[in-house]
Amino acid sequence: MTLREQLEQRERDILAPQAARSADSRGRLREETEDEVRPAFQRDRDRIIHSKAFRRLKHKTQVFFAPTGDHYRTREVSQIARTIAKVLRLHEELTEAIALGHDLGHTPFGHAGERVIDQLMPGGFNHYEQSLRVVDVLENDGKGLNLTWEVRDGIAKHSKGKSGAPVGMAPNLRASTIEGQIMRVADLIGYVNHDIDDATRAGLLHPEDLPREHVELLGKSASARIGTLVKDVVTETLAGGLTEIRMSDRVLQAILGLRAFLFEAVYENEIATAEFRKATGILTGLWEKVRERADEFLDRTTIESDGLDVATRDFVAGMTDRYAVRLYEQLFIPKPWAID
Repeated sequence: MTLREQLEQRERDILAPQAARSADSRGRLREETEDEVRPAFQRDRDRIIHSKAFRRLKHKTQVFFAPTGDHYRTREVSQIARTIAKVLRLHEELTEAIALGHDLGHTPFGHAGERVIDQLMPGGFNHYEQSLRVVDVLENDGKGLNLTWEVRDGIAKHSKGKSGAPVGMAPNLRASTIEGQIMRVADLIGYVNHDIDDATRAGLLHPEDLPREHVELLGKSASARIGTLVKDVVTETLAGGLTEIRMSDRVLQAILGLRAFLFEAVYENEIATAEFRKATGILTGLWEKVRERADEFLDRTTIESDGLDVATRDFVAGMTDRYAVRLYEQLFIPKPWAID
């Protein structure tokens, strides 16, 4: 047996019956020779970590007051997801690959940027669909990462929908693997708690501002809340026979209540709204300008195969915050004349 086959046998011996297994993957978009050491899902995780899009997350924000980019938040979410997978004896590398890959399509300026591009792009824009395009097409000089079906399925179906609930969705809307379903829960747990901490440090919130009934149930600190939420997820999921990822109604309503509070108090407050307007001006200006100078900025092959709108979307959505600001200054801000 090769080292890879030994690891695949270990998966069969150790993981829960409901877990996905590397050797049983539905395969990749294009057939390729298996690695001699790494099973398929571990190989996918490595490909995502070393991708250009993943490195760019370091310089993309989720909300404007955040001192760090999505790179760090995605890492935090992946750790929560992997903890849940470990306790449930599910496939940790598959879970981590989905968690690390789910935000690769995020725009500059986070949700504000996504709203802008959604308005500019005919047919709208969803970052999870763009994440799938990143791994399928845009990475690796247009060849894509050629990930397994299971990772791609988890990335494509990680959105929580309008309700924001990470559990209880119709089977056709949730990921096909249990590992993929973990992503929705870990995403909500990680982002809500991280944003509370960021907003508090930025002076937009004080701990006493949080809804008391939710804090009393979940915990006063981020670590306490994460502990409560993770324990609830694994307990409820095991009680349900590990057929799908579950949460108790009380805990689910509490985390959704905190999320709703954040939307009103932080994401849509006057400071954030003012920043959103700035993002709108920058990205709208760039959208129009790069189309005018398509030969200079946009991929000719994409224009010929998918059209100008898609090429523009790929270019603008792939920018970091810093690059977007720098390019805007280059294209729109006059440079002072040096006179001796």
